Amino acid sequence: MNQLSGHFTIRRLLAYCAAPVAMMVFTSIYGIVDGFFVSNWAGQTAFAAVNLIMPALMILTGLGFMFGTGGTALVARTLGEGKEKLASEYFSMITWTAAILGAIIGIIGFILAPDIARMLGADSSMMNDCVTYARLVLIFNATYMLQNLFQSFLAAAGRPGLGFVITVTGGITNMILDWLFVGIFHWGTAGAAIATGIGTVIGSLWPMIWFMTSGSTPLHLIVIRFSIRPILQSCLNGLSELMSNISSSLVAILFNFQLMCYAGQQGVAAYGVVMYLSFFFTAVFFGYTVGASPVISYHFGAGDRKELHSLFGKSLVITLTAGLIMMGAAEVLAEPLSSLFVGCDASLEAMTIHAMRIFATCIAFAGFNIFTSALFTALNNGVISAAMAFLRSLVFQAACVIILPQFFAVAGIWWSMTVVEVLAMIVNLVILAKEQKRYGY
Repeated sequence: MNQLSGHFTIRRLLAYCAAPVAMMVFTSIYGIVDGFFVSNWAGQTAFAAVNLIMPALMILTGLGFMFGTGGTALVARTLGEGKEKLASEYFSMITWTAAILGAIIGIIGFILAPDIARMLGADSSMMNDCVTYARLVLIFNATYMLQNLFQSFLAAAGRPGLGFVITVTGGITNMILDWLFVGIFHWGTAGAAIATGIGTVIGSLWPMIWFMTSGSTPLHLIVIRFSIRPILQSCLNGLSELMSNISSSLVAILFNFQLMCYAGQQGVAAYGVVMYLSFFFTAVFFGYTVGASPVISYHFGAGDRKELHSLFGKSLVITLTAGLIMMGAAEVLAEPLSSLFVGCDASLEAMTIHAMRIFATCIAFAGFNIFTSALFTALNNGVISAAMAFLRSLVFQAACVIILPQFFAVAGIWWSMTVVEVLAMIVNLVILAKEQKRYGY
């Protein structure tokens, strides 16, 4: 029996999505562990440098999410139509394309790293750390993209548990190497970048070998004749994820610019800690969509509107409940997490605690917005999904982070994230109501 078929109770849905959630949380830990070791062993300037260059790196690696989510929607729908051989052909085309593009983008980014750092506003004290971290991360760009891609496809193949094991292994490797390279060898930002890169090698090569050799999966990585149509369809389906990634990175750059104006280097460092908190909590929501999306795509392909409606209702309950729980957890963890990263500087710690407690309020709405955008990707409607992502991740965020500080100074920057999520929720509710009859969710 295909793992995506049949009726999904809340218990079965949570069980199926548990491994992708854990997988995404561990993936988020890569950056968090880097930040912890850099901030405590390399200093505030190096920590600010990593946070300054990180948004640009996320743009360059974002294609992995696009191919992963968009390709999974296409492949899972094809499986739902009963066309396993064609699904494997699509899967293989998407994987090889992502690997080649990842290598090309990594080379271009390596060459342009100093120019990117200057464009982002790196001063002389930060330039060397920015360039070093960027270039070493980009050496591993292809494996980073493939790791993101395989996280989605392992769920589509009915093996989210294997994805969890692979990601945990890569995450633990990253943590150990961070401790060794940064804490013991004192390699600073270079050590953190190499540790992360090696973690992505494990997260990409292991599933690649499994898809080539396993007989227990409906998807197989094979040599195929290239066709542009499924690649373009995957890109269109995954456009919202790419848009979210690029928009979030551009907005992060704008946040850093505004914080440099209103709070200086301390503001950038505080924002870095807030972003690590954001990575952790939103990883739960992204993990849920990684698990639930192929299930939705499968039943959409099979024409089972009753199950589609059931999955939609259960997902709304799960994401909204999780958002409230995690908002409370973020409020409680604001002080200990701030102390963990920036406890050596009392004024920076106070600023970070204040920022994190304001940011926590946006988590209550974020899960709903992330799921509704992913829903339309799963339904193979990349245009609506991209429009949702574009409004939430770029238009609303850019407007709020520019306008609110004019009235509320630094507090306006921190509150902008919550205002964005509320505005996005209103828009998404209108779109959901408009499209409900068409898709039957």
